Amino acid sequence: MKKGYLYAFLAYGMWGVFPLYWKALQDVPSVQILAHRVVWSLVFLVFLISLRREWEALRGMLSRRVLLVYALSGALVTLNWGLYIWGVNANHVVEASLGYFINPLVNVLLGVVFLRERLRPAQWAAIGLAMVGVLYMTVAYGRLPWLALALAFTFGIYGYLKKTFPLNSLHGLTLETGAVTPLMLAYLVYLEVNGQGAFLHGSALRSFLLALAGVVTATPLLFFGMGARLIPLSTMGLIQYLSPTIQFLLGVFLYHEPFDQARLIGFGVVWLALALYLVEGYLHQRRAVPATG
Repeated sequence: MKKGYLYAFLAYGMWGVFPLYWKALQDVPSVQILAHRVVWSLVFLVFLISLRREWEALRGMLSRRVLLVYALSGALVTLNWGLYIWGVNANHVVEASLGYFINPLVNVLLGVVFLRERLRPAQWAAIGLAMVGVLYMTVAYGRLPWLALALAFTFGIYGYLKKTFPLNSLHGLTLETGAVTPLMLAYLVYLEVNGQGAFLHGSALRSFLLALAGVVTATPLLFFGMGARLIPLSTMGLIQYLSPTIQFLLGVFLYHEPFDQARLIGFGVVWLALALYLVEGYLHQRRAVPATG
């Protein structure tokens, strides 16, 4: 259990400080950072599977349907990564954090749409409150917080697809990155041929950070996979808020992004929705324990 908590906090803590890493590459275009992230992730994952001698086990799980689902989930997670990198380097860290605060409620909504799940009244109230918060920020600023919603929905649908074929995190991520790597590698070759490539051009630190993006991407996912097997899912659900909380604090206090009264109210309503969702889930679980005993 102690190891499980450690792995979970390491995973969500690393995800929380990701803005620091992408900001260090701010002079590289976001799409180019994304391409390096995908390609170097695959290199690192192939190394890990070879080291653990798991190629035979992975091949045994493959089918046309598995490959199709993981290609689609690979496209979604790549889009999510790209949006996040762009958001961080375009000074939208606070709005990006909002996406991951909303994500659990989006997951509940996706369960209704795709799995025909029936929600309890308090769960509907939580989703409604979150919608009110988003609507308020839309009216207050005259624009939809599209980055937050795009991050929440791409990651939510990605998670839903992953649940249909629950390979472990190492195997699943290898298939996902493998599906999009040819396109990303072709893009990097194109940039290099046209003299626009950043890797090995410029500072050694920049090239090192681009190459390290694979390790940085895969490591928290592996910690997450190990932690999820050792501690209850409900506990993981609470720890997940560590990541957007750190991102939010970085955006406000380190990068001094605007957080005026309108944002405070909008975020406050979303946080209230999350609190309602968590408390209702806890009480429901408490009531269900005697019934199953």
